[in-house]
Amino acid sequence: MVAADIAAIPETPRRRDFERWRSRSRLVRRMRVVLPVVIGLILSAMAGVIIYRSVTGVAARTQDSDAPIRLVNPRFVGRDEKGRAFVVTAVTATRDERDYQRVILDRPALVLDERGSDPMRITARSGVYHEGRRSLDMNGGVRLTGQQAAFDTMTSRFDTKTGELVGAGPIQGSGRLGEINAKSYGVYDKGERMVFKGGVRARIDGN
Repeated sequence: MVAADIAAIPETPRRRDFERWRSRSRLVRRMRVVLPVVIGLILSAMAGVIIYRSVTGVAARTQDSDAPIRLVNPRFVGRDEKGRAFVVTAVTATRDERDYQRVILDRPALVLDERGSDPMRITARSGVYHEGRRSLDMNGGVRLTGQQAAFDTMTSRFDTKTGELVGAGPIQGSGRLGEINAKSYGVYDKGERMVFKGGVRARIDGN
């Protein structure tokens, strides 16, 4: 009886050790499955963040690059084929998104022979400069002013190659000789010579 009791004593600690070993084995097996899955999820999340930032960054750069070029208070100085200077200013200048040869001007102003004895200034509500044909179209409330003349019309086109200014719309105003109305006009030689055509009516001052 005593021998049987003595033989049964070490069985309980060995069983507990065995159970602990089985628990650790199950935990190790689970970790072998869970850890790779967790690592895979972390790597997938990191890759997703990198891809998202790359895509959104490219989209932002593309949007910025596609935005129209806009200048505030631009000033363009040039010369025609005969070396005569002219100056073009505006409130803003924006390059057309659909046609990069066109520059849209807000409140443009053109000055012919700026440093001469009688410079002519032409202003309008809007304008478009065509780089391909090197011409400036001015539209809406066009006004031509100089020391000896002032005229109002609706449209005007300035050729930066020849330095000539022409308009096909009605024009009216007063010059050195008196009041003049016509259907078209041309300004030549830096504003020193004006030619009126089409239904010209004038009131000549006798002074």
